[in-house]
Amino acid sequence: MSRSINWRGFVQAWSEHVDFPLFRITMLLMGVGLLTVFSATWSGQERMPSQLLNMAAALVLMFVVARIPPQRLMQLAWPMYLFGLVLLVLVMLFGIKVNGAKRWLSLGFTRIQPSEIMKIAMPLVMAWYFHHFENRRWFSKYLGALLILLIPSALIAKQPDLGTAILVFSAGFYVIFLAGLSWWVLGGLVAAAMAVAPFAWHFLHDYQQKRILTLIDPTTDPLGSGYHIIQSTIAIGSGGVIGKGYMSGSQAQLEFIPEKHTDFIFAVFAEEWGMIGNVILVVLYGFLIERGLRISLRASTTFNRLLAGSITMGFFTYAFVNMGMVSGILPVVGVPLPFISYGGTALVTLCTGLGILMSIETHRTNR
Repeated sequence: MSRSINWRGFVQAWSEHVDFPLFRITMLLMGVGLLTVFSATWSGQERMPSQLLNMAAALVLMFVVARIPPQRLMQLAWPMYLFGLVLLVLVMLFGIKVNGAKRWLSLGFTRIQPSEIMKIAMPLVMAWYFHHFENRRWFSKYLGALLILLIPSALIAKQPDLGTAILVFSAGFYVIFLAGLSWWVLGGLVAAAMAVAPFAWHFLHDYQQKRILTLIDPTTDPLGSGYHIIQSTIAIGSGGVIGKGYMSGSQAQLEFIPEKHTDFIFAVFAEEWGMIGNVILVVLYGFLIERGLRISLRASTTFNRLLAGSITMGFFTYAFVNMGMVSGILPVVGVPLPFISYGGTALVTLCTGLGILMSIETHRTNR
């Protein structure tokens, strides 16, 4: 005799580990993303079904991760970090080169990008480190943290993948800062970075140097490296205050904006919805970050507090860097707009971070 499924109990069991304020903001951002991806791609290859599948897979992973207790996440920190480090070394030795960059590792039936693992592994292992060595002398503590941070960041930058290297480095640095890094030390690091910058210029790849020069004056190569910035800033400016209307942006619909469904999707959104739409989008990101920081402040352990804070500030870095590069105030480094840009890899990483935040919050209230 077959037994009926208790759907109410099933839904309740899964929903008890969902932070609904965070979930509602995420769904609003994903909804905006779906509308913008449709507008950016409707005249060419249809990408909506693929993006819906990406979102569904990412949300399922978010729900699964949210059920994992933070204590278990702490146990996974070093295995995930070391696994990611080994994969990065394998990429350096045996990786697939695409468009001049070694970022992918072939498994025969598919390809993986190990640097994405580090976006989650880095805040996990750094939070573990400062949780366990909270009372160690400051010099040895920060020296060890710096080594953990720099090794994978350098391997990713060498691929070269400056955008992901920035995201991984910032994720680790946020943990160091939230663990109590002195403002005097931070100021010294900034001063040292500015002093070293002229010498570091010679270690940059040609395309990286060109991106920085293009940022200063994109008109020096209007049909080459400056094309992206010129067209995206034209689109943002042409949106004005109220925008041109949904699917009515001339720059986007006439195919002037490159990578308009991925890295430069903000230009499509800004042209259609104008300054008012941009402000609403920034406010949504502000709510997301505020909720994440609130979860961090209420966390019950040092590990949970540092991990939640780093992941939350990671969302800020994604949004700030993408909007900055599309607006022409930062170099183009290939960072997607969180929950808006087309693609499955970034969505999986972002929703894993959301799942961790939900785990920290719901296991605190349910303990």
